[in-house]
Amino acid sequence: MRVFVAGATGAIGTRLVPRLVESGHHVIGTSRSREKAERLAAQGAEPVVLDLLDARAVREALAAARPDAIVHQATSLAGGLDIKHFDRSFAQTNRLRVEGTDALLAAARAAGVERFVAQSYAGWPSGRGGGEVVTEQEPLDPDPLPEMRGTLDAIRHLEETVVEAGGLALRYGGFYGSPDDVQLEPVRKRQFPIVGDGGGVWSFVHLDDAAAATVLALERGDPGVYNVVDDDPAPVREWLPALAEAIGAKPPRHVPTWLARILAGEVGVMMLTESRGASNAKAKRELGWTLRYPSWREGFTAAYARVGTEQGGLSRVA
Repeated sequence: MRVFVAGATGAIGTRLVPRLVESGHHVIGTSRSREKAERLAAQGAEPVVLDLLDARAVREALAAARPDAIVHQATSLAGGLDIKHFDRSFAQTNRLRVEGTDALLAAARAAGVERFVAQSYAGWPSGRGGGEVVTEQEPLDPDPLPEMRGTLDAIRHLEETVVEAGGLALRYGGFYGSPDDVQLEPVRKRQFPIVGDGGGVWSFVHLDDAAAATVLALERGDPGVYNVVDDDPAPVREWLPALAEAIGAKPPRHVPTWLARILAGEVGVMMLTESRGASNAKAKRELGWTLRYPSWREGFTAAYARVGTEQGGLSRVA
């Protein structure tokens, strides 16, 4: 297929483009700069410099590319993450999830493109309460914390519009295995603590496994939502010390909930004490997805065995 990848130079796009090329697809990849476009060309893709928030430019780019399918992986977290002001940190990403998604879908309709795969997120959007692990059937949080309501609305918009258009929304777990990690430095500096009992459950996925699942979703997935996570959802009190050990850092500190609420706000406390993991049963069953790293336990070790305290880490939380 001719595959148009929006956000081709991001964390997952960097792993996805080579896999698509290796699978025999012709990739047209977008970036926001000419420098990154050159990297795409080196990977065997046809680069396009494009602002997804410019609907007219998106329509023209799709018309020129004549793709058979579109993969929407565009996010924008270059400025880092401020958990206490969650929506502010994700403001640009949320525009890409709403305006960018709408522009791509409109351009797809105009160009007659029916195959559409988009990036969503598994974890905190499912809300608090209920079991520790959720499936795709569970609705997104109907009553999110005020500080993250805008981000959840953007995720809901993306999923609903994509699925209504006959596309697939992939709810990825927390990415790891990237050298460009916004979370790694706080772990090294012991600024990422275990809060309370550390009972918040997280699901992870190695970037290579995420890319492999995305190729399968593109080639054979039926419309709908899929959790793209590993087999081992785990509480913060288990995975955070393991991550610190994998990168050669000291163990994380323990912080009482009341203090964490002052330092990181309600969002930080919720993520570290009440968040829930996700089940990957549907993706494995319907896509035939096999993970190279079924658990972050071996994945962290493999990803950081050589980079030590210099590189690697978790790359996103939404």
